[in-house]
Amino acid sequence: MAETFTDASIKDIIATGKPVIVDFWATWCGPCKALGPTIDKIAEEYAGKVVVGKYNIDDESDFAAECRVRSIPTLLFFKDGKQTDIRSVGLVSEDVLRTRVEELLAL
Repeated sequence: MAETFTDASIKDIIATGKPVIVDFWATWCGPCKALGPTIDKIAEEYAGKVVVGKYNIDDESDFAAECRVRSIPTLLFFKDGKQTDIRSVGLVSEDVLRTRVEELLAL
């Protein structure tokens, strides 16, 4: 199961240097709801290797604005405390997401 990220917690999580995936979503977003189970599956599959969490843009907004998230779902990938060039916008398949996770781990 993916963690819940907040403005208060997210920077500390990223600062650990571990690979981190942030899912920017909202409860009213159909594609976000469709992606949710895949995010949870990836979180379980890569537990201990990647920190996966969901950031609700309706409850939190500072970090989303800082990262210039303009549409949801958006997935951002972090490693060594920095945002990578890996990014996903919109609904993606489990295979595409798994490929992006492997790219993150290979950095």
